[in-house]
Amino acid sequence: MISARDMTPAELAALLHFHAEAGVEWLTEDDPIDRVAAFAEERAARNVRAPAAAALAQPEGGQPSASRTRPTTAPPPKPVSASALPAIPDEHAITEARFAAESARSLAELKTAVEAFGGCNLKTSARSTIFAAGDTASRIMVIGPMPSADDDREGLAFSGRAGLLLDRMLAAIGLKREAILITTVIPWRPPGDRPPSAPEAAICRPFIERQIELAEPKVVLLFGNFTARFFFGETGTIHALRGQWREIGGGGHRVPAIATLHPQELLTAPASKALAWRDLQAFAARLADA
Repeated sequence: MISARDMTPAELAALLHFHAEAGVEWLTEDDPIDRVAAFAEERAARNVRAPAAAALAQPEGGQPSASRTRPTTAPPPKPVSASALPAIPDEHAITEARFAAESARSLAELKTAVEAFGGCNLKTSARSTIFAAGDTASRIMVIGPMPSADDDREGLAFSGRAGLLLDRMLAAIGLKREAILITTVIPWRPPGDRPPSAPEAAICRPFIERQIELAEPKVVLLFGNFTARFFFGETGTIHALRGQWREIGGGGHRVPAIATLHPQELLTAPASKALAWRDLQAFAARLADA
């Protein structure tokens, strides 16, 4: 593997650009540092020192001295503490998540448990923990997939442009964001907005199912391909799974739910808004009956 110290400034700039596209959005230092310029200066200084060092290594006879050419032994790397290592998704982590979720007797207790949980890799790279927010008394629940970059930055589900579109969609059927309960399946944003892995989703499942159980909604509106697959247990696309009423939930609370396209999908494919509107009308009709 090529070390960063052996790269040119142009190669370093390309690497930083790649990290930015992959979702790395903040620095590890308190103040910004121009690493490209620093590496360029260091590389130039090494090029100047190298000939002088080689000349000093040559004795008067022209042959390098064994004592001077003997390679130096690098100090052993410092051990990494267990707390600094990322969590590894496995059956033990799933069991811990299930125990933490079942131990919560209210949404407030569950939120504390989710924020304290350290068994999922996604938490190590996320800035915020997204949890259900809104009015629990409404017994109306909206669930999205995983947090976006805007959600992670704001600490709230459905932020940014997608959130503004969601607000307009809800208003079209007489609902307001603050008057319902909104959450996401996955509490932490995956790096680069990639889909969660199967183990990551399994670890997060007890938390979202417990949110549904404690909130006791009478109807649930699901947004997005991942969310529909997660709850329906199928592999079809959102176009195949939308507009159908199914029962979801865990424990002792099963609730009717309908899936539709995510606001972000509607921003990239506005022609699909007609399909989403049909789903919203079906959701509103079910609310009226309930």
